[in-house]
Amino acid sequence: MRTLLTETELQKGVSKMAAKIEETYSGRQLTIVGILTGSIVLLADLIRLIDIPMRVGVIEASSYRGATTERGELTINSELLIDIADRDVLLVDDIFDTGHTITRVIEKMRELGPNSIHSAVLLHKKERQEVDYTPDYSAFHIPNEFVVGYGLDYEDMYRNLPFLGVLEEADLEKHASLA
Repeated sequence: MRTLLTETELQKGVSKMAAKIEETYSGRQLTIVGILTGSIVLLADLIRLIDIPMRVGVIEASSYRGATTERGELTINSELLIDIADRDVLLVDDIFDTGHTITRVIEKMRELGPNSIHSAVLLHKKERQEVDYTPDYSAFHIPNEFVVGYGLDYEDMYRNLPFLGVLEEADLEKHASLA
């Protein structure tokens, strides 16, 4: 596996993004909502780095299943979502790829009456973007490569890696032999 971003690089990028978020919301209470499951690592790091009053919740959204890297039908489950009415909300996701997931989740959340909704992503793949929306905060812009680690997965594996890696053919063959 080839390393795209080291653990140290990830920490620095997330810290810089957290500082910008904290500056924006200084003096206000924030409701941070992570999109399950990929945002868990980023969400945990952000809430420890942002020193303002906050509420934390999650929403489930998925458009990838199994070994595919192609987007499928998006499903959104908001049953786990905390009350966001009349709140300033920061939606956190692992990656902004085509942009369809985050824009659809924002649409769904707007129906619940928040004061504002902004977004923060660890990674932004500008080359793959298909929607007219740009995340308010992003830690890194990356090339159009399939990445794992720091919450991102391949077949629900590799989320625990402390770095961001690019799976190569040998990694996929090894993965397939363990399945």
